[in-house]
Amino acid sequence: MFKFNNINLDIWTETYGIGFYLSYLSRWPDLCCVQEAPNGRMMGYVIGKAEGSNTEWHGHVTAITVAPEYRRLSLARKMMTLLEMVSDETYKGFFVDLYVRCANTVAINMYEGLGYSVYRRVREYYGNLGIGKGGRDEEDAFDMRKPLSRDPHQRSIRMNGRDMLVRAQDVS
Repeated sequence: MFKFNNINLDIWTETYGIGFYLSYLSRWPDLCCVQEAPNGRMMGYVIGKAEGSNTEWHGHVTAITVAPEYRRLSLARKMMTLLEMVSDETYKGFFVDLYVRCANTVAINMYEGLGYSVYRRVREYYGNLGIGKGGRDEEDAFDMRKPLSRDPHQRSIRMNGRDMLVRAQDVS
């Protein structure tokens, strides 16, 4: 696990206990991916899961991160593409979703470039650290979604997602 320190010691990366990672690897191994450099150094990883029911059945990106020295090499794009493909073809999900801090504009721009859009804003998803720019809590999250092939009419997304505010306790 120490091989992941260069990745996890980033202010935007949520880290978890070893049991959390092992539970994902045992339940959804095909939704977990590690990028490793030829010298054995970890470059990045994605962990995900399949969840929901009926038309809410979807792939979920629990964490994706790339070590700072390996950014801008399209590693995150490649890992997201793999997770989306497995969510679509193996799990037959309707969409893929993820949560991202509203202040993380670099990640939001990347996700939008990959076809994700904001479905809703979740108040204080990451806790409450006070009011930030524009009078909104910086620790809110955007729930971003990308429809998959089972959602040809794109019912899993909405145009005004940034205006849809929900409380963290109302998100399952």
